[in-house]
Amino acid sequence: MTVVQAHITGLGTYLPDGRMTAADIAKASGLPEWVVTDKLGITQKPVPGPGDHTVAMGVRAAEVALTDAGVSASDIDVVISINEEHKDYPVWTSGIKLAHDLGATRAWAYDLGQKCGTAVLALKQARDLIVADDSVNTVLIAGGYRNCDLIDYTDPNVRFLFNLGAGGGAAVVQRQGAGHTILGSAIRTDGSFSEDVIVPVGGTRAPLTPDNVHEYRLQVPDPAGMKARLEERSLQHFVGVMEDAMARSELRTSDIAHVAMLHMKRSAHDEVLRRLQIPHAHSIYLSDYGHLGQVDQILSLCLARDAGTLKRDDHALLVAAGIGYVWNAVCVQWGAA
Repeated sequence: MTVVQAHITGLGTYLPDGRMTAADIAKASGLPEWVVTDKLGITQKPVPGPGDHTVAMGVRAAEVALTDAGVSASDIDVVISINEEHKDYPVWTSGIKLAHDLGATRAWAYDLGQKCGTAVLALKQARDLIVADDSVNTVLIAGGYRNCDLIDYTDPNVRFLFNLGAGGGAAVVQRQGAGHTILGSAIRTDGSFSEDVIVPVGGTRAPLTPDNVHEYRLQVPDPAGMKARLEERSLQHFVGVMEDAMARSELRTSDIAHVAMLHMKRSAHDEVLRRLQIPHAHSIYLSDYGHLGQVDQILSLCLARDAGTLKRDDHALLVAAGIGYVWNAVCVQWGAA
């Protein structure tokens, strides 16, 4: 019996030209600059320019990924859009526009939303599509992120979100061809945190009006309660999904050459690695990029590849967390691409 596998054959990112530095964040928030750099772990982050909308950034990253894979847009069977919910227009299937702008005329498309966990979930779904449907040979995962638009730097309750930036990421996943094999994955959710970070207006509960438009930003209704409940539980779930993904891939922590982890405060990043006894050198802390949402794991893989730290048959572990809350991880065996 033939074992069907799915391989990442191309990767791509897009970063806007604009930058917000630690000094800029300090000035906007009133924090000391050393807190921004040492505690929040940000030296600078990309911020969007006038044309850097989510679909446009996803298209630019996708063009890089397609070139990397050596395939054309007409080869794509399915487009999984990982555009953030904060996108060009509300109530809009952005993946359809992304596929159209790329020229992926054969592809059907859909939007996937799991906040900052979306790219890892999309890799699992791309693999599952290829395994389950023999008519699907090439899947494009692509999208953009700019939730930095929704941050009020004078609100101390969202200080942990000051790292949000802007950028695009993409991956080509194929049934055949030289690439990086997608292995086991794991996902955990905890809906008790589902209303801890919200945009409180603009939905059905509080429709947008001229009087509340200033409230259209990310807010934390109960910061003390969220902190007390989330800190230890989040670390447990981070470690747990990483262990689960490795177990489903028949790997141990000693097999992991690179951990592609989202940007979070430096102490939390270090603690996740410490609990799994993975050396710090086996991960890249994204202090020069901040947190680009679901793009972080793709960016981390590209940085590791370009630095030459991932070699054939090495194993990478991608881990993410999304507000709501969700934690997920997937293992990849690095190949020739």
